[in-house]
Amino acid sequence: MPENGLKQGKLNKVADPVFVHTMKVRDYECDTQGHVNNANYQHYFEVTRHEFLEKVGLNFHQLHLQGIDAVVSKVEIRYKVPLIGMDTFLCTVTHIERVNVKYIFHQEIIRLSDNATCAKAKIEVVNLVNGKLSKPDVFDEAFKEYIR
Repeated sequence: MPENGLKQGKLNKVADPVFVHTMKVRDYECDTQGHVNNANYQHYFEVTRHEFLEKVGLNFHQLHLQGIDAVVSKVEIRYKVPLIGMDTFLCTVTHIERVNVKYIFHQEIIRLSDNATCAKAKIEVVNLVNGKLSKPDVFDEAFKEYIR
């Protein structure tokens, strides 16, 4: 089995993601039905994007101190199979698109116990420099090998 825990068939389905981050559901993230509350999926996707930034040499906080902020402008999440307490899962960045001044992160959450795709997301991010919408030059450079 590959290092990230996915069976080969699932790796092909995900089409070799740009980035993979492993996480585990914490009990307090679950609702009365025992499923992860929908809002927590946004947290998982965000943590993964921040970890991806670290991988490409950028630090979200340090960028902010320089007046550069990546801001989410739109979120689309398709919930498919619920995560439950203590599930271990992968959160991926499957690919990134650059459209005008925004980046679109395509992301998935895959439960490791059965390789089920639990959620798919498209997260649009824009770049603000000193509070003004700007071309994402610093991100263009960092993401150049990951853009589709």
